[in-house]
Amino acid sequence: MRKDTLSDTETLNDRAARLAPKQDPGIVIQQLRAAAAAPARGDEDLVLKQVFPELSGANLDEARNLRDAYRQEIRDIVLAPNLSAERLAKLRRQMAVENLDGFIVPLNDEFHGEAAPASSERLKWLTGFTGSAGTAAVLKDKAAIFVDGRYTLQVQNEVDTTLFAPRHVSNEPMSTWLSENMAAGETLAVDPWLHTENNMTALRQLTADRGIALKPVETNLIDSVWEDRPPPPLALVVPQETAFSGESSADKRAAIAGGLLLKNVDAVVHTLPDVIAWLLNIRGADLPCTPFALGFAILHKDATVELFMDRQKLSVGLKEHLGNAVHLFSPEDFGDQLGRLTGKHVQIDPAVTSQWIVDRLEEASALISRADDPCLLPKAIKNAVEIAGTRAAHVRDGAAVSKFLHWLSEKASGGDIDELAAEAKLRKFRRSGENFKDLSFPTISGAGPNGAIVHYRATTASNRALAPGSLYLVDSGAQYLDGTTDITRTVAIGEPTAEMRNRFTLVLKGHIALAMAVFPKGTTGSQLDPLARAPLWAAGLDYDHGTGHGVGSYLSVHEGPQRISKAPSAVALIPGMIISNEPGYYKTGAYGIRIENLVTVREVDGPAGAEREVLGFETLTLAPIDRNLIDRSLLSAREREWLDGYHAAVREKISPLVGPKVEGWLKKVTAPI
Repeated sequence: MRKDTLSDTETLNDRAARLAPKQDPGIVIQQLRAAAAAPARGDEDLVLKQVFPELSGANLDEARNLRDAYRQEIRDIVLAPNLSAERLAKLRRQMAVENLDGFIVPLNDEFHGEAAPASSERLKWLTGFTGSAGTAAVLKDKAAIFVDGRYTLQVQNEVDTTLFAPRHVSNEPMSTWLSENMAAGETLAVDPWLHTENNMTALRQLTADRGIALKPVETNLIDSVWEDRPPPPLALVVPQETAFSGESSADKRAAIAGGLLLKNVDAVVHTLPDVIAWLLNIRGADLPCTPFALGFAILHKDATVELFMDRQKLSVGLKEHLGNAVHLFSPEDFGDQLGRLTGKHVQIDPAVTSQWIVDRLEEASALISRADDPCLLPKAIKNAVEIAGTRAAHVRDGAAVSKFLHWLSEKASGGDIDELAAEAKLRKFRRSGENFKDLSFPTISGAGPNGAIVHYRATTASNRALAPGSLYLVDSGAQYLDGTTDITRTVAIGEPTAEMRNRFTLVLKGHIALAMAVFPKGTTGSQLDPLARAPLWAAGLDYDHGTGHGVGSYLSVHEGPQRISKAPSAVALIPGMIISNEPGYYKTGAYGIRIENLVTVREVDGPAGAEREVLGFETLTLAPIDRNLIDRSLLSAREREWLDGYHAAVREKISPLVGPKVEGWLKKVTAPI
């Protein structure tokens, strides 16, 4: 068994020390590892050239090689499920040293966005779980991992369930499990950086009711035992030009600051990476598949900003882009600046602000007001430039997906294509597109039973062939400078069964019902959710995930505050919002079905005599829906009309971007049903 250390660190470090002999070897090694901790991107060499300006030729090649070697070792260290027992034992020994009876390990980092860098992937390091939502609770003699319905199958496949008992958060939430397994007088430890104020309020209530002591720790217990933990990522921060954003940062800051003045608020603390990227019109590469630069920001009522970010990340010209009203600080200065807000009215979002930040503000006697981050709604409501950009991005993305589906139709029927090969081919088609920067999330490439795992990720161990008679589900997307895409298609490999056609058509009926929905202004996503589920419900079926999530503009593929789901929502859908339409059906051990398009909310003409303003959706995504899986007899005339109209739009807009062969195929698969 491999030891829990980097196997050839000494060799790599010796090479790194020789790379730049005039610099401190420790700093050189740290910078290379920090560059390696950032995801691989097409422009990632820029940070090496900026950090090591004296390198060129063979030396620059060596720097690239070292970065890539460190990157692989970081991957090996972070994700090593065979070491979970050893790591759990280390954690428990540290708990004993600190006289603690329990410790909570969330998935998130201190910024409370959707993704975290390698240095903060503590849950993955401990358990092997790779999903995007989850929490572990570790006690002296037992442990559990809590996931939602998207990951009930995945957690069984990835985590040693003899060490961590899997629990569905809806059926057995962590609060119930802790209440049943901890006794009065015991101590439960938490890292206040990793728990929001809302989360800490709930934990305080739970522990108080049970007589359990809740103890914030200064140093995360995982960090105390994690050998060779990666450093924070080092990737360049670049401007997002107004040609793509549609509004200057100065105008955004002035608008948000104006709202603060109206509420008599002196400053607001921003922690979410996508909020800071939107507000300052900057993009970075600290996280996989999302163009974010990690840092904190404080916006004051005079529209000035204090930005806390590693200066090494700043690209040439970024300071000029930010302007004189944005003041740069080291991340280590954040606590001191919070301490200077004594007596000020400071707004925080308790759903995304770390308890550590709240504690610093309370120590400074700041007057804290609690509300949603004021950037969330204006960020979600895209301006005309952003809508035009996302339309253009979806045409290019649709061309790439259509080329892929054509390739699949030619190559997959013999069973020679597997999940990883298909995933790589789709990525290749996308990379050639104008303004392409990255994928928007790791592709879900699921054949047969793997398609029933909602957030499946193919690995060399799980990789399956696309076998004749099976279904193949591919959920993918891309980041373009002018827009973010997310699309799911389910494809029949060979001849589908009658049941497959039936389930697919029920899902399609729900998708069409939502796409055609017309609704009064003020309607929320939760009020529309039943439209997508009704055909499945009528057959006694359902799916265990939301129907729609918001999507950013070259930002996060999952964006709030809008959503379409069973969960109650007070956020009305507003013109300019982008949201997904993705009902599905999953038969465990057999296949999965999902049809996903992105749509934007728009004003529509109401029927004659309408007494209220009405809204509807414009479908943005453009790619064929597999007609081989449709039971035409289950579709109404109106549903067939929608499908034919959609396919006509796909044919018209995509054909000019593909070659004659794909165009001929496209004409056939988008013909009227």
